Amino acid sequence: MVKCEVCNQNISVVFLDKIKGTVIKDSKGKKHFVCSECQKKHSVEELKNIFN
Repeated sequence: MVKCEVCNQNISVVFLDKIKGTVIKDSKGKKHFVCSECQKKHSVEELKNIFN
């Protein structure tokens, strides 16, 4: 299971281990998983600022 790094809820996984959400990379290249609910609440720029 993958957890959202904003709200700490489980992100569901669909066919071929794809997550229902998005992956945001920080300035160092580390991947951060975000659920679709948090993705709706925040813009991409806000999410990048959270992880940098």
